[in-house]
Amino acid sequence: MSDPLEQVPGFLFFDHVAISVRPGELEAHVQAYQTMGFRELHREDVLGGDQVREVLLQVGDGPNLVQLLEPLNAESPVAKQIEKNGGRGGLAHVALRVKDIQKAFEYLRDHGFKIIDKAPRKGSRGTTVFFLHPKTTEAAAFGYLLEVVQEGPHA
Repeated sequence: MSDPLEQVPGFLFFDHVAISVRPGELEAHVQAYQTMGFRELHREDVLGGDQVREVLLQVGDGPNLVQLLEPLNAESPVAKQIEKNGGRGGLAHVALRVKDIQKAFEYLRDHGFKIIDKAPRKGSRGTTVFFLHPKTTEAAAFGYLLEVVQEGPHA
C-alpha cells in the first residue's frame, strides 16, 4: 500500500503574497518596501488577461516574495478587485510553489478544488501557474484567491 502523502502534489513553500496597489502608487509602495530592507528582484508588465505591472521584492535570502500588482487599465482583474474593495489596494492572492505544476493541477482538480484556469498557463518571470477560486471546495471556501506556481528554468 502506497503512502497517501506521496500522492499529494509537491507543495514546497509560500512563493509570494500578492498585494494590489492603486494606479499611480506602485513606486511609492516599492520605495516603502525597499526602506524595510526588501530588494527588487523583477519588474514586468504582464499583459494578456492579467493587465498588470508587477514588481517582485525579496527580504533576506529566503525564497518568499512580495508581489506588488498595479492595474494597467480598468479591465484588469486587479482593477476590478480594487474597485470591489472600495478603491483600496490590499491582499490580491497567496501563491504556493510546487515541484510539478501539471501533477498539482490534476490532483487538485480530481479532488474537487475549483480551478479558475482550464490548464496551467504561462506566468510572469518564466513561471507556470494556475489559480484556485476563493470558493475553493464545496466544503471549504478559503475566501481568498490562491495561485499555484512552478518556477521556470530561467526565473
